[in-house]
Amino acid sequence: MSDPVGKLPSELDQLPDRDTEETAEWAASLDAVAQAAGTRRAEYLLRRTLQHAEAAGLALPKLLETDYVNTIPTAAEPEFPGDEEMEAKITAWNRWNAAAMVTRGSKYGVGGHIATFASAAWLYETGFQHFFRGKEADGSGDQLYIQGHASPGIYARAFLDGRISEQQLDNFRQESGGNGLPSYPHPRRLPWLWEFPTVSMGLGPLSAIYQARFNRYLQNRSIKDTANSHVWAFLGDGEMDEPESTAALALASREQLDNLTFVINCNLQRLDGPVRANFRVVQELEAQFRGAGWNVIKSLWGSAWDELFQLDTTGALVRRLREVPDAQFQTYATRDVAYIRQHFFGANAELVALGALLSDAKIAECFHNSRGGHEPRKVYAAYKAALEHKGAPTVILAQTVKGYTLGAGFESKNANHQMKKLTIDEFKDMRDLLGLPIPDSAFADGKVPYGHPGANSPEVQYLNERRAALGGPAPARKVKHVALPAPADRSFAPLLKGSGKQEMATTMAFVRLVKDLMRDKETGKRWVPIVPDEARTFGMESLFPSAGIYSPLGQTYEPVDRDQLMYYKEAKDGQILNEGITEAGAMADFIAACTSYATHGEPMIPFYIFYSMFGWQRTADQMWQLADQLGKGFIVGATAGRTTLTGEGLQHADGHSHLIASTNPASLNYDPAFAYEIAVIVKDGLRRMYGEQPEDVFYYLTVYNEPKVQPAMPEGVEEGILKGLYRFNTAADLAEAAPAADAPKIQLMASGTAIHWILEAQKLLAAEWNVAADVWSATSWGELRRDALECDEALLRGEVRTPYVTRALEGVTSPVLAVSDWMRQVPDQISQWVEQDYTSLGTDGFGLSDTREGARRHFGVDAQSIVVAALAQLVRRGEVPASAVKEARERYGL
Repeated sequence: MSDPVGKLPSELDQLPDRDTEETAEWAASLDAVAQAAGTRRAEYLLRRTLQHAEAAGLALPKLLETDYVNTIPTAAEPEFPGDEEMEAKITAWNRWNAAAMVTRGSKYGVGGHIATFASAAWLYETGFQHFFRGKEADGSGDQLYIQGHASPGIYARAFLDGRISEQQLDNFRQESGGNGLPSYPHPRRLPWLWEFPTVSMGLGPLSAIYQARFNRYLQNRSIKDTANSHVWAFLGDGEMDEPESTAALALASREQLDNLTFVINCNLQRLDGPVRANFRVVQELEAQFRGAGWNVIKSLWGSAWDELFQLDTTGALVRRLREVPDAQFQTYATRDVAYIRQHFFGANAELVALGALLSDAKIAECFHNSRGGHEPRKVYAAYKAALEHKGAPTVILAQTVKGYTLGAGFESKNANHQMKKLTIDEFKDMRDLLGLPIPDSAFADGKVPYGHPGANSPEVQYLNERRAALGGPAPARKVKHVALPAPADRSFAPLLKGSGKQEMATTMAFVRLVKDLMRDKETGKRWVPIVPDEARTFGMESLFPSAGIYSPLGQTYEPVDRDQLMYYKEAKDGQILNEGITEAGAMADFIAACTSYATHGEPMIPFYIFYSMFGWQRTADQMWQLADQLGKGFIVGATAGRTTLTGEGLQHADGHSHLIASTNPASLNYDPAFAYEIAVIVKDGLRRMYGEQPEDVFYYLTVYNEPKVQPAMPEGVEEGILKGLYRFNTAADLAEAAPAADAPKIQLMASGTAIHWILEAQKLLAAEWNVAADVWSATSWGELRRDALECDEALLRGEVRTPYVTRALEGVTSPVLAVSDWMRQVPDQISQWVEQDYTSLGTDGFGLSDTREGARRHFGVDAQSIVVAALAQLVRRGEVPASAVKEARERYGL
């Protein structure tokens, strides 16, 4: 039998109906309601039935979108525990000082943002007064991801509680004198206040999710009790367009992170205009979050709307709210009542009748001012419900007016994000609206004054009492240094003594080292291996059964490889964070682990290992976030270089990450050639980052997948390894075919796997061309440059210091040829401090699929190409015959 016309097959057609008569009765009932009371009544009943089923725990698909009304009706709001009048005064002072600070700074042209905090003031103030836990009580307190453009309001609050002076407010965005305030949340610039840098939009929400997840990781591994820590992320509705903002929503619900709340300030405006001009961003976000499994709380309308909803007996108002696009609603907030009556209530006869019941004052109040995000009772109810919800994270969609209380010149204007100041008259209007006791005489000099009720005022006493009850001031960053003991030398010994005749890639050398360090009794549990679904590529599968892969659910299935030695083991207390295919997520994990020493007072030692091509190139913004947040740990770019990853081709061929990494002042970048160099670098890195005098740095190490015999460490090279350069051997060390004593000389310098090319070239030069080449291992072009720059800076202060690279080559009269598997700009970083004749070879251009030998010949960095380049350098100096270059090219088929 064919389906009725227009009836599409569905998944229900695949399920047997054990009682078709009952099913038909339900369908008939729905048809009867639609015929008797209209389709809108039928739709209403269906929605209520589905909501009831969801609340009862029935396994039905959820509604992705609810009506454009508050989730918590006024009648269901909990009793507000605070002094509303007092909190309104505190908020008024903070609004005033935030606007004054930016306006006063505008005369210096430093900019600032006023409108964001103006819209979000109650979202923050209600949290500070009643919810956000400080760090002076038990535990770690809450983690607050403050929206970057709202920073003036946070500074204003810190001024009110005495943590920031008036002079500092006047130095907003003027930091060079040492007593200023950074423009946005920035732990590196104001480390006692800010915990999390958030103004690179999209990174805040992503990091907040992984921070909440890492809190659970610490809890489940019995490292820190984080049960009372809650992560609050304050975001803009425009910010949610950044792909990172929503990239990990499913992770948060999958792992039931009910210790996480997003508060999205839905003022319907982004930087240049409406977020969704022709659509409704609140409804879109609700569907997105509900679809991802989040608990969604909408706080859209203020209490003034209660009368309108009570009069809406036909549902016409709710339907109209659901259809009006955001840009139109933004316009309503700026237009007179006649316009609203015509364009909103004039949409149909039902709305005309409803509008006739309302006074002009009521319509103006509702459409101009009354939003859920502007009323502390509404915000309190939403926050309390979020904390009480268990089993899933919560997002609060709070509607506000951008520029609220700043006057008609600011409120809901498209340009208000770029507007940096108010006039004196606008400030006086704002003063009157907020009821602040600031006399006209305070404006006598033409400058807007800061306002403060006094250190002993009821407002400040109330504020301090509330913060004391919640565990101290917030936001606040507190670091109580806990030095970690150095691991036992036995962990490093295998790499220092070499691999004998066995070949081993430096990637495997690093993994073996970390595996041994994870067994250390003192610090082993603090290692956090992080990998984006490439653990087997890097030889890390041996860690699976011993360390376990972290999962808050443990392992609810029998793994397919359970009968194998290195089976896939998940555990609630697992140590490895195997993130799946998300470098951004893995990097967010890494940041949370790197900063645990500050966030939780628990230093952790994370290492994040990835295809080097997919690190700095893909997530460099997060690397800066890591530096901003003063993170410590090891970033490991594996399968590094442009020619070592055979066959993968252009998109996997990294020849530039060290150049990108060199731009980050907090990143110490090393390209070790041998396993023993890795051991020395990691050991010193643990000292520098986790020792008695910790530095706010992190390490970037590149390791290779090319198996080679690993030599034992020569004596006396530790300083050179850490500084970035040492002589590995000389031409005289060659066992066979040593060049003559008076042979022309050259210095061959290389990093990473290129050391093996120049070692082969050294032999060819000696045996076939009577050229004596010394070989140097350049473990870090970046550290050599950093040291040289510091010497240059010292010279400006009258101190004469010689760069290490200059000193290392002191007395060398022969030319230097530098080679790497990176573009030539990487070794060229040090050229100006090399006094000898200096040139370089590298892998500039795009990568390609080929064998290692073929790729190296293509880029001109194989041993034979190095020989030709070395001879050319010596020809220019007149030390070998000019014919040598042509002869060599022909001999090697170049």
